[in-house]
Amino acid sequence: MELMQLEMFVAMVEERSVRGAAERVFRTQPAVSIAVRKLEEEVSAPLFDRSKRFEYRLTAVGEALYGYATRLITLRNEALRAVRDLSQLRMGRLRLGATESTSIYLLPLLAEAFLKRYPEIQIELRCGSSVQLVTELRDRQLDLALLSFKPAERDLESELIMRDELVLITNPKHPFAQRGSVDIVEVAEQPAIVMDVSSAWHKRMMDTFVQFKAPLRLTVENAPIETIKKMVAMGLGIGFVPLMCVREEQSRRELAVVAIEGLQLYMVRRRSVQSHAAKAFVQVAVSLGETVLSNSRLNGPKPASSISPIGDKNRRISLVNRRA
Repeated sequence: MELMQLEMFVAMVEERSVRGAAERVFRTQPAVSIAVRKLEEEVSAPLFDRSKRFEYRLTAVGEALYGYATRLITLRNEALRAVRDLSQLRMGRLRLGATESTSIYLLPLLAEAFLKRYPEIQIELRCGSSVQLVTELRDRQLDLALLSFKPAERDLESELIMRDELVLITNPKHPFAQRGSVDIVEVAEQPAIVMDVSSAWHKRMMDTFVQFKAPLRLTVENAPIETIKKMVAMGLGIGFVPLMCVREEQSRRELAVVAIEGLQLYMVRRRSVQSHAAKAFVQVAVSLGETVLSNSRLNGPKPASSISPIGDKNRRISLVNRRA
């Protein structure tokens, strides 16, 4: 029993003639007659009472089959509309993962641009650590994840969204805020308040300090960014955060900023087939990412100073404000 056969049968019932059914389904009259006959053979019963010529009155079996056939055709049409709406982004859900900093300071801008173009798409946001987001992405619990590194897993692929700067922040009255250059050894002596210690950028930063035999003095670990900013503003230590997270506090002179190195943000996804919504979000994010950063660089305050291992130009290259 094929759906096309059922469609011809329904058309014959509703048009009350072979000719009308053939015109409706764009088939020949013999093709309609053959389809109905095959259905009758399959159910082993006549579908029409043929005692009166040209009267297409249904039998009891025909009535039962007609009810099911109309439901099947309706479901087929609904399925086609749903698939079409998904492909044309008139409906759908996007499961997006982000770390704390990107979910607060970047994702709202990306979501605004995306939803202006595709207002019918529903975004489901999950916040977590980079390691957790990669796991959820591989387990198909997420469609996309915003990360600050390229995962090594072969079943994942990454798209560069934007470049930001990892900065050291201090209280405006801190001695670092008044100097044009800060020695890395001096930084290591300060009580440091940091975010996710499992993140890739944190590991790079810590490795750099260890490399120069100046291990960082950590006093608070895994602190939320807002907590770091408040504690640094209170003079409880120095902190390390992405520059985009402290633009407002820097402009209000609540915090002083010291540049360290480039920080890249990637949109990560599985290499398997992606939904139309996920593909569209990546396109919006890539086009908007550099625009956001460009405007930030043009309009935002510049870092007050930079970290530099005194007397070593090679170290300066590795530590000072690398913008890839």
